[in-house]
Amino acid sequence: MRLMNILTMSASLLFIASCAAPDPPPPKKTVFDPLTQQLERAREVQKTVDANSEATRKAVDTQERGDNPP
Repeated sequence: MRLMNILTMSASLLFIASCAAPDPPPPKKTVFDPLTQQLERAREVQKTVDANSEATRKAVDTQERGDNPP
């Protein structure tokens, strides 16, 4: 009886261990991939525009105060 319990438990543990997937499957491509890529590019462009506008704003502020340009 004890041997049967051990065999049953070990068989169930081996079954669970063999069914476990080591790596998740890669994400599948969808019809929205081109749109999300365009959104990411637009966000990067917006970051560049914001950085340039900040640099221009600082330059204008220093000229208004009469300071030497950086």
